[in-house]
Amino acid sequence: MTGAPRWDPGCYGAFARERAQPFFDLLAFVHARPGMRACDLGCGSGALTGALHDALSAEETVGVDRDEAMLARAEPRGGVRFEREDIASFIARPDAQGAFDLVFSNAALHWLSDHEDLMKRLVGCLAPGGQLAFQVPANHDHPAHVAADEVAREDRFRGALSGYERGVPVLDVGRYAEVLYRAGLRPPVAQARVYLHELESRDDVVTWLRGSLLTAYEARMSTADFEAYVSRFSARLREVLSDDAPFLYTYKRILVYGRDVLAPPA
Repeated sequence: MTGAPRWDPGCYGAFARERAQPFFDLLAFVHARPGMRACDLGCGSGALTGALHDALSAEETVGVDRDEAMLARAEPRGGVRFEREDIASFIARPDAQGAFDLVFSNAALHWLSDHEDLMKRLVGCLAPGGQLAFQVPANHDHPAHVAADEVAREDRFRGALSGYERGVPVLDVGRYAEVLYRAGLRPPVAQARVYLHELESRDDVVTWLRGSLLTAYEARMSTADFEAYVSRFSARLREVLSDDAPFLYTYKRILVYGRDVLAPPA
């Protein structure tokens, strides 16, 4: 029990198509330029890192992730490489300062705290004219996410978690635009989008969240305690979610994009 999320590539990949759509929506904001050097922060298994590299015809793309199991599935190839490192440590490296024409992240930055400061550090990694593009989940008020936190606060699980509670570091969508404007990016684009995922049943929400949100709890519990937590969480979901088939899982995300003020005209 280290406190670092334990990622299960199979579980996370159970809804690969649904998880990929925001990636492509975010990519649509990016302007390809010759000879780009890009980084993909929180790249997971690296499948979309290759898609990013190819869409940009980039010279070099580096995927960064701290999870060994996920990176074991990554496939380096010409121009695409992967590094196992925490995002915060990677963007603080001297060789990352001013180094990238694109800093990209798909559903990873919500695991880091203090997003106002984080935005400044990400901008610091941009080369002149560089672009920043990321998307973060903003679904903390969905009944399933609320239920996950409520169950974690029940006596048995609060003790197993040693009092740990998940925070919500994600900023208001408008605040992202303000912070990036102050950091020198133009035009700062920040959009909230709702994705509607058609699942076979409400029980599929458990599988979805076991591959993402619940990893923060799994990392802090024994196997027995976590399986008991999942059982209790599953029961709670049957109380708060409809049993309609298909189950419509609404998922809010924030997509953010900006270019350095020295960027050449599109």
